[in-house]
Amino acid sequence: MKDIIWSPSPEMIQKSNIHRFMKRHDIPDYKTLIKRSIEDIRWFWEACLEDLHMEWYRPYKKILDLSKGFAWAEWFCGGQTNIVLNCLDRHLPRLTSKTAFIWEGDSGDFKKITYGALAQEVGQCANYLKSLGVQKGDTVGLYMPMIPELITAFLACLKIGAVVIPVFSGFGARALATRLEDAKAKILFTTDGGYRRGKTVPIKQTADEAVDETPSIQHVIVVQHTKTPAPWQEKRDHWWHKEIPTQNPQCPTEKLEAEDRSLIIYTSGTTGRPKGTVHTHAGCLAQMMKELGYNFDVKESDVFFWVTDIGWMMGPWEIIGVMAHGGTFVIFEGAPNYPHPDRLWQIVERHKITTLGISPTAIRLLMREDEKWVQDHDLSTLRVLGSTGEPWDPDSYMWFFEKIGKKRCPIINISGGTEIVGCLLAPLPIHPLKPCTLQGPALGMDIDVFDEDGRPIRGGIGHLVCKQPGPSMTKGFLNDPKRYLDTYFSKWKDVWYHGDWAKVDEDGFWFLHGRADDTIKVAGKRTGPAEIEAALIDHPTVSEAAAIGVPHDIKGEEIVCFVVLKSKIDPNDALRETLKDHVVSIMGKTLRPRDLKFVTALPKTRSAKIVRGAIRKKYLGQDVGDLASIENPQALEEIAKAL
Repeated sequence: MKDIIWSPSPEMIQKSNIHRFMKRHDIPDYKTLIKRSIEDIRWFWEACLEDLHMEWYRPYKKILDLSKGFAWAEWFCGGQTNIVLNCLDRHLPRLTSKTAFIWEGDSGDFKKITYGALAQEVGQCANYLKSLGVQKGDTVGLYMPMIPELITAFLACLKIGAVVIPVFSGFGARALATRLEDAKAKILFTTDGGYRRGKTVPIKQTADEAVDETPSIQHVIVVQHTKTPAPWQEKRDHWWHKEIPTQNPQCPTEKLEAEDRSLIIYTSGTTGRPKGTVHTHAGCLAQMMKELGYNFDVKESDVFFWVTDIGWMMGPWEIIGVMAHGGTFVIFEGAPNYPHPDRLWQIVERHKITTLGISPTAIRLLMREDEKWVQDHDLSTLRVLGSTGEPWDPDSYMWFFEKIGKKRCPIINISGGTEIVGCLLAPLPIHPLKPCTLQGPALGMDIDVFDEDGRPIRGGIGHLVCKQPGPSMTKGFLNDPKRYLDTYFSKWKDVWYHGDWAKVDEDGFWFLHGRADDTIKVAGKRTGPAEIEAALIDHPTVSEAAAIGVPHDIKGEEIVCFVVLKSKIDPNDALRETLKDHVVSIMGKTLRPRDLKFVTALPKTRSAKIVRGAIRKKYLGQDVGDLASIENPQALEEIAKAL
């Protein structure tokens, strides 16, 4: 095999969790493992959860029921469990004094919370929710920054069978209200405010505006975080610090059916009504325990840090997946480059992080700075790196691999989505890696790449699909089953169409090439924007890029690019033409950009995905639609000015 940049040592293989599983089932190698997990998914999921010691109040009678079809598959029929049983209860009293999670704030303050202390506060919060009339199946919104109380509230809801609606605390009132109203939320957790880059950000005012539009909300529980004045409504609003510490810490964990709801997570998007993806207790546990246990090799000794927010599926994924294995995770309220570009590397060194997960966009932001910001810190505790959110470009990937991982750490580059709360593609730390690869199908996930006629394709770019159900796949879209079926099952019968372009190379390594709905077609030649963007980022002056297709009478579409230059590089017409020529040198004359604009930032979601659809609409003078999912909408205005 060519282009291999990392291979596991014999010691790493021997000590890995997945090696234990393979040895137990006489599986000799990676290819056999993937093949067997896909050919018999019932066997795999049963063997996997037995190996990872997932606990049940009542064992399931049937692992998978397909009587209603792939789209409505039911898992672990007859079984009873609870996320809190597996993430908290079963670790006590053995791990009472072990750190469950570490909180680091915008200012650099940090706090460590043990499993024992967390269990007590979760019990108190759960009992308070019960006193407010919350029952199994009721929905509860979380509109909070990444602070310790968020973890408590999240687990308290799950403990009593309430369904959590996590919402990014940077969303505006309309976006929050849309989600709360759609889910008929009964309770909202929020804060007086938050911190962002040293400034206080009001949150309660926005929450109140949303609650005014959501008649189902009966109570608002408010954490005093910034100690800034907050609007108040007696009887409806309750201070966390006055109510929850007075409650009894003993609260029984609800015995829930495997298919009982745990989370409703709304997908990000710039147009249309947000889609509520519906997830279950057993489904979340199965997928997250598997991925954190096998792909990221999490052990009780690990300190796991993914740069994320609770409103992105990676937030719940990190919490549930790490705690199920008795590990420690880190939550971070601040920005990765504030107050200095080495903020993340400080956190890694200070808390002895063993696994660091981050988006490619965040790495492109951090690699603009002088390397001394990295070199000044001891990153030797790292043993695994992670990434998700978008395709990599080779330069950024190799910077992460070489400068942060020191060529020692595999990059577990995963891809799935909110609708799966897990992965379709995910590397295992027992198999070699090429730059930017996702290595292969996730265990137990029957993934393929189809051509336009629905036939498997190798060596060329095609559609990423899943041919059998996974336990964590959404149970439709909340209140909109037709939209769910249209989105995932209308292209091919009984096949999950994910909407990504993918490729499997001659050595069997898998790669992603962006979203199918972002595809650009110039004079009959189809390409993904990620390829154009990678060509631009290949130039030493470019930090980030976004490519869109715009209508052309003869060619069908032409390419327009928006480029963020590295610091101290001045934009000018000569550089613009140089960059266009650079794209030609890599992609060919047909794909030469018609236009190239210099900007200081690209619009992105909180999960760091570049919002190309919004850029395209702004360029064409169309209504951009709902901007709730865009963290920096001012970047769109800069694009408008650049035009």
